[in-house]
Amino acid sequence: MILPISYYGDPILRTKTELITTFDKELKSLVKNMIETMHAEDGAGLAAPQVGEARRIFVIDPDFNRRNADFHCTIDGKIVPPKLIFPFVAINAEIEELREPNVVYNEGCLSFRYVRFDIERPHFLRMKYQDIDGNPHVVETDGSFARIILHEYDHVEGILFIDRVDRQTLKRSESKLKRLKRETRDMLKKKNHNT
Repeated sequence: MILPISYYGDPILRTKTELITTFDKELKSLVKNMIETMHAEDGAGLAAPQVGEARRIFVIDPDFNRRNADFHCTIDGKIVPPKLIFPFVAINAEIEELREPNVVYNEGCLSFRYVRFDIERPHFLRMKYQDIDGNPHVVETDGSFARIILHEYDHVEGILFIDRVDRQTLKRSESKLKRLKRETRDMLKKKNHNT
């Protein structure tokens, strides 16, 4: 089932998420729907707040058919080829290590129509997380996979990618951001009025 996307201006996007303690059918259904939604929206990743859920979950499935996989990855100390990693599901993720060099790359976000920004992020990370069954894992990765993880991890922390953009650059997109926020607030008012 395709879930509605929460756009900039929706308070859920600024909410720090809750840890998952129950790994059941409902959780599996939510994760399945998140993956379907991400694919339908042509996204590389999606976090639970982006579909209105204040839960510590994100999914990632970049389309490396369009571009070469530019990363290395180990899960629990074992090298894993990209085709076996995705879709990647991270529950209760916690970043353990970030390593330089920092790299700038142009990012978009499903919750931000109309805008993209150059964002600086560390090239390498180590993160512990749980899978859909609650099993603990540690992923170490770099390149584009690390970047996507960090973008989605920010979402579960209530941080938006515009928080990582310098003021001057943000100012140039101010009218687009205000428009998106206004559209979102109007949509939320209409939704609340109809319920």
